[in-house]
Amino acid sequence: MGVETWLLVATVAVLAWLYSSWRHSYWSSRGVPSPPALPFLGHFHKSFLVDRTCWIFLNEMYNKFRDSSMFGTYELWRPVLVLWDPEVIKHIFIKDFDHFTDRRKFDLNTGNEREKLSMEMLTMKNGAEWKSLRAIMTPTFTSGKIKSMFPLVCDKADALVKFSMKEAAENSHVDMKNNFGRFSMDTIASCAFGIECNSLIDKNAEFPRKVEAFFITSLTGYIKMMLFLLMPKLFKFFRVHLNPSEAEFLIDVVRKTMAARKAGNKRGDFLDLLLEARDDPNNPNSKQVLGELTIVAQSVLFLFAGYETTASLLAFSSFLLAKNKDQQHRLRDELQQMVAEHGDITYQAIMEATLLDACLQESLRLYPPGAIMERSCSKTIKLPGTDLTLKPGDLVQVPLWSLHHDPRNWPDPEAFIPDRFLPENKGNIRPFTHMPFGMGPRNCIAMRFALMEAKVALAKLLLKAELEVAPGFKLTLDLVNGLMRPKDGIMLSLKPVKE
Repeated sequence: MGVETWLLVATVAVLAWLYSSWRHSYWSSRGVPSPPALPFLGHFHKSFLVDRTCWIFLNEMYNKFRDSSMFGTYELWRPVLVLWDPEVIKHIFIKDFDHFTDRRKFDLNTGNEREKLSMEMLTMKNGAEWKSLRAIMTPTFTSGKIKSMFPLVCDKADALVKFSMKEAAENSHVDMKNNFGRFSMDTIASCAFGIECNSLIDKNAEFPRKVEAFFITSLTGYIKMMLFLLMPKLFKFFRVHLNPSEAEFLIDVVRKTMAARKAGNKRGDFLDLLLEARDDPNNPNSKQVLGELTIVAQSVLFLFAGYETTASLLAFSSFLLAKNKDQQHRLRDELQQMVAEHGDITYQAIMEATLLDACLQESLRLYPPGAIMERSCSKTIKLPGTDLTLKPGDLVQVPLWSLHHDPRNWPDPEAFIPDRFLPENKGNIRPFTHMPFGMGPRNCIAMRFALMEAKVALAKLLLKAELEVAPGFKLTLDLVNGLMRPKDGIMLSLKPVKE
């Protein structure tokens, strides 16, 4: 190449670098601290869930800028505000919710039904569409409706305990993360799809095989998603699929189940509740909001949101109880007294088991399902107590892991201390420092169902088995689809409890 060509290349490179530096001065120009950013990439490789240990980066910055209560990052050139002041969080999630009604916008609709499925999920909706769908779906998770699904959950929990004890009799240790995953799969398949897949017994059954393939993001799928974020119009023009082909299997399963329900085969599960909500004569808008694909999408969302999260919660809880034998014995005593009083594990008894709830809440503190919570600003607002003004489209993140492990909020934060969450101690917890299911109108709609499911499974297991950590096992963590889980399973020894 000639001198002119090299000069042109050098000029373009310098101009690009200057442009990138200017875009990455957004936070410093507003008085918000920010860690050093890579040219063009910003902190994308660290903070946009690309790094499967992104909570470590966020926690390092949390500690570095703790006195500022916020810092700024960049996803490529897009600014993102990370903050953790509980008073500001209260405004974002509740008091000024009308300014933060939306989540990050992902327009995944490439014109194919697979992608339309994703866009119809409640978590993907924003604005008026979210409000209408949320209003219709909320009554499906009342205490009474959840209680109606309690027998289905108990049946699956009994199968979990029977299978796990059989495995424990044949092996020195059991991967309880795997077993809890199968239990969660069977429970949601039954409660959301009306399917008895029995994945604990038949690990090659079609439904769990297709579901796991749907959730596993391949390298090709990951690259495709990154390219889509950079050039969405090209993907939409060629109608490129983003979701794997297994999405079509799930759509077909729900449609066939819906057809069976129309014929009168009702089970009192989540799908029945959605169909009842759609046909509610007191809400004429339901039919318009709950179209067929929308109902299918909520069933798949139930699976997506509840499968890995519940399995991981149970895995972490069992691990922590196995490590803390005194707490395990206390909890087993409570459960045995509960059964002696009620004759069995009943819905009312489970809801009244305070130490059981406290153990799960403490597990959720130590290992929250998601490392971050996120909201998108929908109206211009000056953040209370600051000089910073946010505009529509600005993203705000709350680093849950760091908030849950901050010694200013939690004395001895790395210790498993369920008593923090007993009724007599809950008043000592600083508001908005424990948010495993989110806060405000956009919190997890199925929170009570997930906790009921976890309580039943953990209670039934502890009444039958003494839990011990397998020799040499060490817990490691990673993020998959933004959800925290044990990377290498949870290896425990299970010994029968003496009657």
